[in-house]
Parts: sequence; C-alpha cells; structure tokens
Amino acid sequence: MEFKKMKGFPLCVGVLMSLVVLDIAMANSMTCQQAVTTLLPCQPFLTGKEPNPTVPCCIAVAKVNEEATTTQTRRDLCECLKKAAPTFGVKPEKAKVLPDLCHISVPVPIDPSIDCQK
Repeated sequence: MEFKKMKGFPLCVGVLMSLVVLDIAMANSMTCQQAVTTLLPCQPFLTGKEPNPTVPCCIAVAKVNEEATTTQTRRDLCECLKKAAPTFGVKPEKAKVLPDLCHISVPVPIDPSIDCQK
C-alpha cells in the first residue's frame, strides 16, 4: 500500500522542479514595465530636451540590452517600447541614434516601423 502512495511522488517532484525552473526563467526576463522604468533616465534625450544621452541613460540602455537574452524577450520588449515611445513623446530619430551614442550594439534596429516578430 505504501508503494502505491509513493508512486506519484517522483512525478510531483518533477512537476515542482519544472515550475521552479520556469519561474526562475521568467524572473530573469525583463518585463515591459521594468524596461520602461529602467529607460526613464533617457527621456530628456529621447524627447529632444537634451542634446546628448547622459551616463545614467547609457547604463540603462546597456542594462535593458543585457536583460534581453532570448529572442522572445527581445520581441516582447521591442513591441513594448514601440508602443510606449509615442506615450512618452520619444522622437524616432533620437531613439535610432541612442545605441550608437552609448556605444552599445543592439540586435534589433531601433525604428518605429520595425516588425518586432522578425
């Protein structure tokens, strides 16, 4: 009788381990809100109020770029930032040059017309 009760135990442990791994993977992905909040130091540059990005802005760009480790995360952040940009008054021409001015190579071109799913 005890053996039958224990038979499901390894399955339960396996499911719990899978959930923990999934939770850790999701916790390591930057959310839209986190990305927008992280990039707030760039707002003066991106809206044209400042001629150049500040050091905190470039650090923020590097952090978001660093956190976007998977294709899906990059796609999600691309869609997020594309939608958020007009809300914050971001000038597309400023957004396009930001990575270069911060000396950061980003895997996705910064362009409001980009298809984030490609």
